[in-house]
Amino acid sequence: MPPVALTLGPVFFHWPAERLRDFYFRIADEAPVERVHVGEVVCGKRMPFSDPVWPDVIERLEQAGKEVVLSTLATPMTVRERRSIADLCGDDRLVEINDLTALPVRSGQPFVAGPFINVYNGATAQFLGRRGARTICPPVELSLAHISAIAQTCSDVEFEVFAFGRLPLALSGRCYHARLHGLHKDSCQFTCEQDPDGLLVDTLDDQSFLAINGVQTMSAQVHAVMQPVSEFLSRGIRRLRLSPHTSDMVQVARIYRSVLNGDEDPERARTLLSNLDLPGTLVDGYARGRAGAEAVAAP
Repeated sequence: MPPVALTLGPVFFHWPAERLRDFYFRIADEAPVERVHVGEVVCGKRMPFSDPVWPDVIERLEQAGKEVVLSTLATPMTVRERRSIADLCGDDRLVEINDLTALPVRSGQPFVAGPFINVYNGATAQFLGRRGARTICPPVELSLAHISAIAQTCSDVEFEVFAFGRLPLALSGRCYHARLHGLHKDSCQFTCEQDPDGLLVDTLDDQSFLAINGVQTMSAQVHAVMQPVSEFLSRGIRRLRLSPHTSDMVQVARIYRSVLNGDEDPERARTLLSNLDLPGTLVDGYARGRAGAEAVAAP
């Protein structure tokens, strides 16, 4: 594994089964990522549509030499959803926990603590490490300096930074997509499928503010942390997570890999990223301890 590995996070959006299959098959064949997350994280109602796809996707990814991680729901609402989490936690593969109610089922076996788990200090990281956490992806609003301070207290766990994509900011019991279309959550008609990168929300002044994805609130902008590999290593960061969008994610992964290999300057790499068909402008404020929507720092 390279000094700083690339991870493809779970798809947050409601994509048709065919799109999911084609997306992951191309990732398997072409993307320079070492680890790939599969599974539904945002809304359990989507699972009957995506679950039939995962066996073929997992087989293809593993044949291509990718490590597969099974991601679990961040806000399980029903008995069926909690049972599905328990079933996944019994798998021999690495599992990503996004809700602490899954911890008793998985504790003692290796797992990934996802960005929906509130890891804000070293004590929490150590607590998870003692229970089997192999990787921790801290909440997206933490700066690189803050993550570095936590990593220094927990040397037996690798730390992963959410490095690319619309930021997952919050989850709600209410479905924004259903409400927008005058529907109840229980009869949402899966209107979120109409917005494969989320639906942009503007302020009254016509400024891009947030994006909605069913029950999820996201940033309107695309978070992009791009630093020389030496800086990540000095901060104890061993993985970068790329969050899938309809943009060319193979090209996104290649750009990040070129920076981590020292073949590309971070500033030029940001320019290459911005030339892709992204759902929003590039920001990196949180990584620098600033407002999250602050544009990427000047060189």
